[in-house]
Amino acid sequence: MEENVSWTGPILDNHFHLNRKGRFLEAARDFKHAGGTDIVLVHCPDFSAPPTTKEGHTETYADTVKMAEEVRKQVGLGVRIVLGPHPAAFAHQFGAWIEESGKQGAERAVENYRDSISAALEFIHEGKAHAIGEVGRPHWPVTDTIWDLSNSLLLETMHLAQQEGVALQLHVEGELESTYRDMASMAQKSGLAANRLVRHYAPANISHEVTQGVTPSVLIGKGAIEELMSTVESCSHGFLLETDYMDDLRRPGAVLGPKTVPKRTKQLLEAGLDEDYLWKAHFELANDLYGPSVS
Repeated sequence: MEENVSWTGPILDNHFHLNRKGRFLEAARDFKHAGGTDIVLVHCPDFSAPPTTKEGHTETYADTVKMAEEVRKQVGLGVRIVLGPHPAAFAHQFGAWIEESGKQGAERAVENYRDSISAALEFIHEGKAHAIGEVGRPHWPVTDTIWDLSNSLLLETMHLAQQEGVALQLHVEGELESTYRDMASMAQKSGLAANRLVRHYAPANISHEVTQGVTPSVLIGKGAIEELMSTVESCSHGFLLETDYMDDLRRPGAVLGPKTVPKRTKQLLEAGLDEDYLWKAHFELANDLYGPSVS
């Protein structure tokens, strides 16, 4: 372990939520004071009442965009924005509508999902957002109908991402090889390069044999450093680091606190990680996936 090492480059948290009813700007300031320079702000819906119209999606996305502007101006962080239909919100909505109206409910759910993607793309076309996400499929047991519908819409979204030239942040179940294989296979079917899929909440095993070319965004908790260090040499194209900070006052620090990525970056250096990997994680890879950070 190296002593007294320091990192003077950028520090990016690739999956960060903010909530006006949470700590909001104070959480962003915590990240900056710990050494952070950039966040990827991922839209977080109201899970109790997700939008049911395109206008509703546009309105909620617009607030995420406005929060990003406030973070840039008042905190001084670079912010990229990811907008999209969270699979947990949609899976519950699918289930309720299908149970209520059968085939018509399923058709309504598909239309609402497509509206949510369309609204996100409008912000991307305007230069106000940088990628679609978090999209994916349920990570808990669901009916075959909901599972198949979720996969069908995810494949459709991958195809659209390929056409639009945008990256997708994925929210999927926690298995390693089987989930990555599924995602890489779906990317191939859709024509989307696997590395344009960013697996949010990724395990720390980042070897190419496991990731199959999908970009891992590693949840960098306490036990992650050792496994990341043991697999980084077999990582094909780089990795990102994240906290999945939730900004929920009912669960302070969930999932990981806002200071975590700067802290773990220093610990990775102390563990002997080559600075080239960190430069790629905190700057080059994010630029390739999302474009330049906006400050």
